[in-house]
Amino acid sequence: MKLVAVTSCPTGIAHTYMAAEALEQAAKAAGHEILVETQGAAGSEPLPAGRIADAEAVVFAADVEVRDKERFAGKPVVTADVKRGINNAAGLIEEAVAAAKSRPDTVKSVAPGPAPGTKVDPGAGFGTRLRQWLMTGVSYMIPFVAAGGILTALSFIIGGAKVGAVVGGGTFEGVHYPGVTDMSQLLHTAGVAGVMFELGSLAFKMMVPILAGFIAFAMADRPGIAPGVVGGLAAVAINAGFLGGLVAGLLAGTVTAALKKLKVPRGVAGVMPVVVIPLISVFAVGFLMLVVVGQPIAAAQTGMTHWLNGLSGTNAWMLGGLLGLMMGFDMGGPVNKVAYSFGLAALASGNLTIMAAVMAAGMTPPLGLALATVLRRKLFTRAEQQAGQAAWLLGLSFITEGAIPFAAGDPLRVIPSLMAGSAVTGSLSVTLGATSRAPHGGIWVIGLIGHPLGYLVAIVAGSLVTTLCVIVAKHVGAARTNAVSPSETAADARPVTA
Repeated sequence: MKLVAVTSCPTGIAHTYMAAEALEQAAKAAGHEILVETQGAAGSEPLPAGRIADAEAVVFAADVEVRDKERFAGKPVVTADVKRGINNAAGLIEEAVAAAKSRPDTVKSVAPGPAPGTKVDPGAGFGTRLRQWLMTGVSYMIPFVAAGGILTALSFIIGGAKVGAVVGGGTFEGVHYPGVTDMSQLLHTAGVAGVMFELGSLAFKMMVPILAGFIAFAMADRPGIAPGVVGGLAAVAINAGFLGGLVAGLLAGTVTAALKKLKVPRGVAGVMPVVVIPLISVFAVGFLMLVVVGQPIAAAQTGMTHWLNGLSGTNAWMLGGLLGLMMGFDMGGPVNKVAYSFGLAALASGNLTIMAAVMAAGMTPPLGLALATVLRRKLFTRAEQQAGQAAWLLGLSFITEGAIPFAAGDPLRVIPSLMAGSAVTGSLSVTLGATSRAPHGGIWVIGLIGHPLGYLVAIVAGSLVTTLCVIVAKHVGAARTNAVSPSETAADARPVTA
């Protein structure tokens, strides 16, 4: 059969491409043709219209919205999260084939239907849809955070710690700086470091509005963007922060989706999407954020910020350990993203310790497993051995997804081992006082890490704990076969890589 598929994950870095390769291998093994469109961070090359027309079934392996779903209208569709696309690609291919056989009249070209009003599967449960809405917002937010955070950090390296006072005004080490009021004079007054600081600050300030705007987009399509962004800006204005952005996005999506369902006279219908819906939704969401729900959220955000900034001693290492457990639990999944988002919120409030602990804890799962494949090679399949080679680079680059090929094959032994190592790293990172001005980058942004020696010690210690735990765990219970079975083909043994 001829099949097509689309894969997409919140970050668009690893899961997207790993699922694509897994689907390609599974389809080939089953004797089918498949062409996969990867909607990743680098953009995507759309499937040819002719190939879609000839497709007998469609597979969506995605945790966020599949762009331009209307292209596949009328085709049998199998929908799953991206992890299932990695872990059980063969099962998805079987479901797609079964769906095509049950609807033989849809295998040829069909006229595209209307664009869907929501960016998630409307048949999914509320919990699934809520997760997809939030992950969509996070996926669009991450480029702003990464660029803004790293630019800001680089500005401090180049211009020193005073660059913030030079650009924004204030007193630093007894010297008062008036700040730059005319941005056309920014380069002359503050130099390249000042320009980087200002651009980084602008990008970083967009974190909450973009998060809110694209949560609303996932819920109500394009009409949700304007009220979502405005609601996010309102959250920033009243210091409601990251939590305020989440609430603003959900409010905007709910209000806009409700307005879209209103039955209006034909004469009014033409101006609904360009005048009425934006006007009412922007006012309603803005009013609710500024007057009703925003202030309690701002108070909670301020309380959380004070708590984070005041953490010390036992509480600090316990928090680092908890975040480490979350980072190692599902390797880029929803729990991992909650911990990462918590680190971003802390970074935005000026707490650099939490971001360092989160990033370090996310690096240890691939590194620990890579080391384990070197020390006890025979405990792993040929595919895992090859995946271990790629895991070195993935781990150093803070791509926790490099551990997925191992966890997929042996979750009960591997996942607890990953959590143990990441918890140790998170706790040590906080205890040793490591800080990070960068929200991503792994070892390659070591110049932006405060107390880099403690940071590296935490990563090495956690990686060793992961290695030891996974080796011991694989000796417990039923012994794994050390050799590849005779029936395993070269294609079966190839690793799923990013």
